[in-house]
Amino acid sequence: MFTKRAWQLAACCVATACLTTVTIVGVEGVLLQNLTGSASESVRFLRTMHLLKNNYNGEVETHQLFDGAIKGMVESVGDPYTVYLNRKDYEQLNHMTNGTFGGIGIVFGKRGDDYVVISALPDNPGALAGIKSGDIITAVDDVATRTLNMEQVAQKIRGQQGTEVLLELKGKDGSLRKVRVIRKDIKNPSVGGQFVPNTKIGYIRIAVFNESTVEDFTKEYQKLEQEGMQSLILDLRGNPGGLLDAGIGVARLLVPKGPIVSVIDKDGNKYTESSSLEKVKYPLAVLVDHGSASASEIVAGAIKDTKAGKLFGVKTFGKGSVQTVYRLDSATAVKITVAKYYTPSGVSIHNVGIEPDEVVELPDTATKDVQLDAAVKYLSHL
Repeated sequence: MFTKRAWQLAACCVATACLTTVTIVGVEGVLLQNLTGSASESVRFLRTMHLLKNNYNGEVETHQLFDGAIKGMVESVGDPYTVYLNRKDYEQLNHMTNGTFGGIGIVFGKRGDDYVVISALPDNPGALAGIKSGDIITAVDDVATRTLNMEQVAQKIRGQQGTEVLLELKGKDGSLRKVRVIRKDIKNPSVGGQFVPNTKIGYIRIAVFNESTVEDFTKEYQKLEQEGMQSLILDLRGNPGGLLDAGIGVARLLVPKGPIVSVIDKDGNKYTESSSLEKVKYPLAVLVDHGSASASEIVAGAIKDTKAGKLFGVKTFGKGSVQTVYRLDSATAVKITVAKYYTPSGVSIHNVGIEPDEVVELPDTATKDVQLDAAVKYLSHL
């Protein structure tokens, strides 16, 4: 039986094994052969290191060679979400997960060879500078992103508050533009709610799923409920995701008893998160777009599959994989894609996305929110 505790213990065991192996290999080269299962591959690895240390016309430290070897090993799997975190990367990742970091307030992912903006968080420097969901980041500070991995692009965009970063962007029409943005401390926004004017239709927007999202969403939901809410619009547009548990926590308040999401690892081990809600309380409409990703897609997928509500907008981004960070030592780590998640109907949306029940485009030139209008019209006629 595959339980959540077993998943956590397995992750700890893998991390410990990696740390032990890396430490021993540095002392006894013969163990490298046992690890690779190939004497010739071990010889190639050690000979390359020997040649560089003894023949390179310049200074080279052993830790540099191991850093490069680990980075190349991780990148060779070809997954943009599986990356090596050196000292600086790992430190910045820790700052981000605490909710505050220096940057411009955009979230991006990789689609093919392109780094695509998933979301520009409202009222943050990137959005205020005109960066939009769907823009392709082609260069950062005149360094082409095609030469960088995902963490390196993120590292170049982040920086000290008050400093400037130059982004080259390709718009949806193929045109290139350069945007200068001043970094500041970014606070991940969470939840906001209100009534649609002159109606009893509640409206809750979730901008990102973080540590406070479930609590904040519950407060807004209960407040609207006490004030006479008769139906609800959940706005997940431009929400790049965040914490898996936060998405599941919100879904538990909206979808009926049964599975919300299943996580399946490479060996076929399966863990399912479920809802215990006896009955869906209010008619529900959900707004999604190309910037809805990861945890947003978990919520939207569960609502669509269980028919707890109806989705309006355009197809979501398609980020349906799960990453775990394994420490290698006190200052470095590897982030590895360890599983994929599946909607209640057993569908993986990774690199595919979720199609809304009703497709409603929102042109950049739109003078009113036609997606919101479509949701209001649907709920008003129930």
